Amino acid sequence: MDVAIVGIGIHPFGRTPERTGLQQGAYAARLALKDAGVEWKDMQFGFGGSASAGSADALVNELGLTGLPFINVANGCATGGSSLLSAYNAIKSGEYDIGLVSGFDKHDRGAFNADPKELGIGEWYGETGMMMTTQFFAMKIQRYMDMYNISKDTLAKVAEKAFINGSKNPNAWRRDPIALEEIANALMISDPLTKYMFCAPGEGGVGLVLCRADKAKQYNDNPIYLKGAAFRSRRYGSFEVFAPSQALEQVDGPTVDASKAAFEMAGVGPKDIDVLQLQDTESGAEIMHMAENGFCEHGEQEQLINSGATQINGSMPINTDGGCLANGEPIGATGLRQVYETCLQLRHQAGDHQVPNEPQLGYTHVYGAPGISAVTVLQR
Repeated sequence: MDVAIVGIGIHPFGRTPERTGLQQGAYAARLALKDAGVEWKDMQFGFGGSASAGSADALVNELGLTGLPFINVANGCATGGSSLLSAYNAIKSGEYDIGLVSGFDKHDRGAFNADPKELGIGEWYGETGMMMTTQFFAMKIQRYMDMYNISKDTLAKVAEKAFINGSKNPNAWRRDPIALEEIANALMISDPLTKYMFCAPGEGGVGLVLCRADKAKQYNDNPIYLKGAAFRSRRYGSFEVFAPSQALEQVDGPTVDASKAAFEMAGVGPKDIDVLQLQDTESGAEIMHMAENGFCEHGEQEQLINSGATQINGSMPINTDGGCLANGEPIGATGLRQVYETCLQLRHQAGDHQVPNEPQLGYTHVYGAPGISAVTVLQR
């Protein structure tokens, strides 16, 4: 049984002191219900996640006590993708006809403060400073740049594009373009990544209403169909965040495995995709994920970025809403934000950041610690 997305809603990302994270999630959920032309009492289930703003199932306190099963999902930065996949499988199994997916968060300022013991790593790992993901990401992209001859200028160009796209997105946190030179010469956080090359923990919420594809037109004239959805964890030998050592022989990471599975499910390939959202926790991540998701070969990214291919009007538009760099990363919401943006694009309702030529196929990818990846293929 195929699955469709018939309702989408978002609470603007950034900082909203007057609303709790839960209230931001409820705001987005109400918009998604309205978009689908349904009420909360019509929902047969809920899946949702939040890392720092309380239990997602507490949304029933805001939306209504209807007795529906609501399951909390927690899976690092892939929480949103995991919630979506859970709902997808619940409908695909035939158990349910319609339900809600929600993700929201409200993080404190500053970097995430993870505990190594919770991930099965000794305290020594934190004492060396490697629990600070900024250091891991910098180390990983340094190695990648050396292997594939990618320059620091390319890192800055990725961030420049993100802030340009964010300036066109009314729901983005960072709404001002930043000059390439300012990005490149900004405060160095972890070499080679400056402060404008990292996303920041933030706030926001997203709601999606999913239903059986054969009932989709009852709710929305522009349903978007989930043609592929896959989730994978790391295999031994992949080099991932919070890995306390590196194997002598490396294998592909979970992104490669999830991407291949999603494309196989959808019966399409990377060249068929019209618009894509890739995890860009920092500039280097977008570069590496271009190849890991199959959109180019390793080492081809610099030429593609320099040519303008990854811009909104390019042949491979990436992170059209500004990505994590411009929107920040509220963990529970960020993967669902990608899906929200892709649905907007495929509905041809993205306004100033709309990809031209009426895109028909979209792609989303989220990556999280300690090495997990969720991918979707969406079709108009």
